[in-house]
Amino acid sequence: MLRLLAWSLLSAAPALVSGKALALAVDRGFIAGRPAQAAGWLALFAVVSLAGAWASRQAYPWLAEVVEPMRDRLLGGVVSGMLHDAAAAPGRPDGSGAVAVARLTRQVEVVRDTVAGQLLVVSHFALTVVAVVAGSAALAPAAAALIAGPLLLSLLAFAALAPATARRQREAFAAEEELARSCADVLRALRDLVACGARDGAEREVLATVAANEAAGLALARLAGARRLIVSLGAHLPLLLVVLAAPGLVGRGLTPGAVVGVLAYLTGTLEPALRLLVQGAGTSWLRLAVAADRLAGASRPETSANGTPGDGTPGDGTPGDGIPRDRAAAPAGPFPVDGSVVLSGVCFAYGADADPVLDRLDLALRDGEHLAVVGPSGIGKSTLADVLAGVVAPDDGRVLLGGVAPARLTGPDLARARVLLPQDPYVFTGTVSENLRWLSPHAATAAVLDAVDAVGARPLVERLGGPDGHLAPAALSPGERQLIALARAHLCEARLVILDEATRHLDATAERRVEQAFRSRPGTVVTITHRIGPAARADRVLFLDGSRPRLGTHRSLLAEVPAYRRLTGEPEPDGLTAPPSGGS
Repeated sequence: MLRLLAWSLLSAAPALVSGKALALAVDRGFIAGRPAQAAGWLALFAVVSLAGAWASRQAYPWLAEVVEPMRDRLLGGVVSGMLHDAAAAPGRPDGSGAVAVARLTRQVEVVRDTVAGQLLVVSHFALTVVAVVAGSAALAPAAAALIAGPLLLSLLAFAALAPATARRQREAFAAEEELARSCADVLRALRDLVACGARDGAEREVLATVAANEAAGLALARLAGARRLIVSLGAHLPLLLVVLAAPGLVGRGLTPGAVVGVLAYLTGTLEPALRLLVQGAGTSWLRLAVAADRLAGASRPETSANGTPGDGTPGDGTPGDGIPRDRAAAPAGPFPVDGSVVLSGVCFAYGADADPVLDRLDLALRDGEHLAVVGPSGIGKSTLADVLAGVVAPDDGRVLLGGVAPARLTGPDLARARVLLPQDPYVFTGTVSENLRWLSPHAATAAVLDAVDAVGARPLVERLGGPDGHLAPAALSPGERQLIALARAHLCEARLVILDEATRHLDATAERRVEQAFRSRPGTVVTITHRIGPAARADRVLFLDGSRPRLGTHRSLLAEVPAYRRLTGEPEPDGLTAPPSGGS
């Protein structure tokens, strides 16, 4: 710090010399008819300016010696605090990861950059003010009062405005973090939110956080206009006063060169320094204060867990989180009569110029039938699941669920008609019962426990403390989250169940038990899988390989479709007579 201060003093030398050198160049050079002497004074100023620039360059390594170790210690403290907090509160909302990234990147860098800027700017401004006032007093004592008065008023106004600006900056940081958390939560659960008819509520929440972020930015912008007036008060008003008072000052013996020197102090030295302090350093200082305060809180382990039940955070199951509260209302329009599915000439592509993922696909499923959909990764299996569930509409063709097009169903009715379970299902912070009853809020406790037993989730539910136990998504393994979602789907009244790799994290025994549970349940089941076991046990298999889809039984596809046989790893048939195909 001492070395940094020493180089800063030398870098401020041009501010002290500028006005005096210009005054001597005018009075003893140009007005006296000695241009060579005027050039000498200007050359002296140029030399001092070069020395000041060189001193500024020498200050930066010592500045780095101050701010870089500080940044490393700050980063270590924030990481340590968040890790302790995560270990103590595993039920934190999933969007906290995005908030952590914002803190570790944007806010830590804000502190590092603004501390460096403050050390340079504030020291430079302080030295500049001293140089301007002292230089002006030496040249024209009467003009010094015209400069010092408005400058003092501008600094007082700047200090008075600081609390409001700090409050606005704090609100801007909070809005930024909330926007990051909200977007992360919704994007992570987007497929489930659409499938369960909660899209509109989630959209409203995200748009509300966007609007809050915009409002916080506009409030800061309005305060920026007020800071511009402070610069005018401290630098432009003295300039006007000196110009108006110049005839009287010259009449009382002040030289023209002195007047020019005072004006040089104001326009070339004080105005840029004050503008940098008020408009640049002022904002940076407030950002530094707010960011450091928030990071100080993040570096201390929290005494209570965020995201506990009923705290109103996204996904905790309380009102306002976008989770549908009531699925038992009577349908307002047509409603599927059963779990049958009909696809006629369905086409779908991701973009007008993209190759179709589904091309004129025909499929008919009876109520109660179990279909397995298999094929290489990226071939369109999940897209088919989204089309079946009404999450996306086909570009062409027709989809009927129980005789009704998904587009004719409201979001809640569509959620009651079918349920879609992805590979990474959505569970939220709350009780086990709230998660299991998400699609069936009025289900009896006995029915909830029956669903839990059916999919083999009773040991997990008992470990969590029973139906009233607390469920924290981050504390569950992927397989345990799948069991919770499977029990939820088994409990609901939907007659069409679409399992998109929904048992991928379960072992073979658990997977077979889940299959048996859904076979015993009324309705149709579509299982999208990479495993051969579910395909072998399904009533029919739809094989997608990028060419013509093939529909049949497991044995018929083994016998008739070499690509399916290769996918399953079965050897070439030796004299096997294939049973009749299941049709298409």
